Amino acid sequence: MKVKIKKDGKTKQYELINSWSDVTLEKWLKLVGVETDSKTNEALKTITALSDIPEQLVKELALQDVAVIMNKVGELQSKQDSKLKRIIEVEGKEYGFHPDLDSITLGEYADLEQFIKNGIENSLPEIMAVLYRPITAKGENGVYTIQAYDGNISIRAEEMKKMLAEQVESALVFFWDFVNELSVILESCSMEQITKIKDNLQTEILRKDGDGSD
Repeated sequence: MKVKIKKDGKTKQYELINSWSDVTLEKWLKLVGVETDSKTNEALKTITALSDIPEQLVKELALQDVAVIMNKVGELQSKQDSKLKRIIEVEGKEYGFHPDLDSITLGEYADLEQFIKNGIENSLPEIMAVLYRPITAKGENGVYTIQAYDGNISIRAEEMKKMLAEQVESALVFFWDFVNELSVILESCSMEQITKIKDNLQTEILRKDGDGSD
C-alpha cells in the first residue's frame, strides 16, 4: 500500500503493508506488548514496523495522518485469516503443525510450559519451533508425519521468525484450546498458570476484537 508524505514542499512515497499476511513473526514481535505502553509510542512502533517510513519522519506526521494509518492497520488485522494452517512453508521448506496434540510427549509439553512461563511474548519463535516441525512424509487426505522432537530447536526457532503473524496467532488459539482441555487432567499445570497463559494470549497477542493495534 502506498503512503504519500509531504515534507519541505516535496512529496515522497512509502510502502505500508497491503494485508496482515505481509506481517512476519519477526515484525510482529516488535509489536507484542507495545499496547501496554503509551498510545503515542504504540503508534510510532506500529507504523515503523509495518512500513518503510523512517522513525524520525513518523514522529513528524500530523496526528490526523497517524490516525488514518493506524485505522488502516487495524482494518487489515481484522481481516486476517484465522484458520489454523497445519502445513506452512518458510523459506522454501515445509513444516507441519503437530498432527496429534493428544499424543504430545512429556518432553515436548515440558519445553512448551517453560517457554510460556518465560513469557509468551519472549518465546514465540521457540513455541512455534516445538509446534511446527519439518515434514518427513506425506500421505493421502492431508495426512503427514513430522520430525521427531529432540529438544534441539535453536536453529528452527530462528527460521520460525519468518512465519506469518496470522499463522502464529491461529496456532496459538488452537494450542490454547488444547491446554485448556489438558489442564483438567494434569494437576501439575496449576489453574494460576493456565489463567496467566490465557491472559497473555488474549491481552498481549490475540486482538480478536478487530481493533488491530488499538
